[in-house]
Amino acid sequence: MKSSFISIKKLFAAVSALVVIWACEKSLDKDGTELETLVPTKVDADAGTWKPYILQTATEVALTAPEDVSSANYQKELQEVKTAMGNISDEQRLAIRYWAGGGILRWNQIMRSLVAKRNLPPAENATGEYPIPNSANPNADPIFPFANPPYASRAYAYVSVAQYDALVAAMAYKQQYKRKAPYQVDASITPVIVSKSTLPSFPSEDAVMAAVSYEFMKRLFPATEDTLFLYKKKEEQKWFKLWAGASTRSDIEAGEKLGKAIATKILARYSSDGMRNAIGVKAQWDSLSKRVEEKGEVAWKSLEDAPRPPMLPFFGNVKPWNMTNPELQQLSIQYPPLSYNSAEFKKQVAEVKEYVTTKATRENIAIVHFWADGAGTYTPPGHWNAIAEKYIVADKQSEFRAARNLALLNTAMMDAAISCWYTKTYYYFPRPSQADPSIKTLTGVPNFPAYSSGHSTFSAAAATVLGYLFPTDASKFNDMASEASMSRLMGGIHYRMDCEFGLKYGKLVGDKAVARGQQDGVK
Repeated sequence: MKSSFISIKKLFAAVSALVVIWACEKSLDKDGTELETLVPTKVDADAGTWKPYILQTATEVALTAPEDVSSANYQKELQEVKTAMGNISDEQRLAIRYWAGGGILRWNQIMRSLVAKRNLPPAENATGEYPIPNSANPNADPIFPFANPPYASRAYAYVSVAQYDALVAAMAYKQQYKRKAPYQVDASITPVIVSKSTLPSFPSEDAVMAAVSYEFMKRLFPATEDTLFLYKKKEEQKWFKLWAGASTRSDIEAGEKLGKAIATKILARYSSDGMRNAIGVKAQWDSLSKRVEEKGEVAWKSLEDAPRPPMLPFFGNVKPWNMTNPELQQLSIQYPPLSYNSAEFKKQVAEVKEYVTTKATRENIAIVHFWADGAGTYTPPGHWNAIAEKYIVADKQSEFRAARNLALLNTAMMDAAISCWYTKTYYYFPRPSQADPSIKTLTGVPNFPAYSSGHSTFSAAAATVLGYLFPTDASKFNDMASEASMSRLMGGIHYRMDCEFGLKYGKLVGDKAVARGQQDGVK
């Protein structure tokens, strides 16, 4: 099983190196330069008929018809395109090459790098407390956000959904207005670097992507240095097709208008999904321990020298995508953990200790580190996004299909996070090194309860969706999920029950996303 992942491990070594480069304050432009100019196998001209997540219809947001290509204004725009093409700067040429690889994957790479940059738990202050990053003052210490796994799963999901809905709308209007691209109107125009598309050019899908991605990501990562960088990337994607000879100004302006309007609609859900209550307060945290102890069990506690509040203990109440909260909550507690006082539980504690001592082989330690995805990384959801990228690139998927597939994947993983965190808070089960302080873990101990395993839940949900999208490799994805799950037992931070039931929960959540995919109109 492990040998089959060698190529993927090489991919992640490269991606990790790029993240380190950016962490050293070098340019994120270097991220993902392996993407070649996108020439999709299928253009997905019917994407305007696909089912959106938030929009009721693809044309819910109105978009005024463009002027005819014979108009004087359009002819002026064609001249602007020609002038721009004749004066391409080195910086613009680099931007064209960068975005020609595909906007959906580029924004996903940018997101993964931002998550890695901001996935740092706040340090203890002089009074022995852990300050909470504040979105209202994002530049203060600690900088907002702390992009931990639940936060990251939500970020990946919302950006993917926003991009997908916006592109469905863009295609609907492309097919409604059928405006030709500049090179179809004027044969003297030959696009630079980008491929010639047979699709109508109005509105510009790149301007749509740029606007909707920026509007969301500047809220997810509002620190000044992040928003300045995001604005730069937004402007690049917005204009690069004009510089390259593939879009006119009115194509671009219409795309930007559409993308911003759709972002506003989806931000309404984002602002009211329950995330603001995910942290809680001390009285609530204390009540979680008390409830468990009243049942004669042992409650989880922070193992840090200065006990840290639990990570987003009420994230399990955030609104999911592919089921209702009651459905998700019922799903998430159907497999109770063993009693802390049982003989079987003591056997599982002993197994954990065995894995960090006599079974701590080089191969097992390599597996632990490969799947660790701890502080300073793009988190487990980001890991599965990077896996998905490899398959999307190999399949030469259109922007529209790539957006749809990442939306399926990331809504499944956000739902997996919600489910897992509901389970964790409901049972509030201690970590192995709390049950047996002699256990020395091979990886960092996360600051939240053990049962069930987040890695297992994320990975099973992701593997289920990817197996649906790329069925020839379904068994490979399942093997990867199993390895990711076992890595947590090998690392000494989870019991076998955490891993096994996490895989079960993740599969149930993933099945819900697959059911949506089977009904969204995508062929």
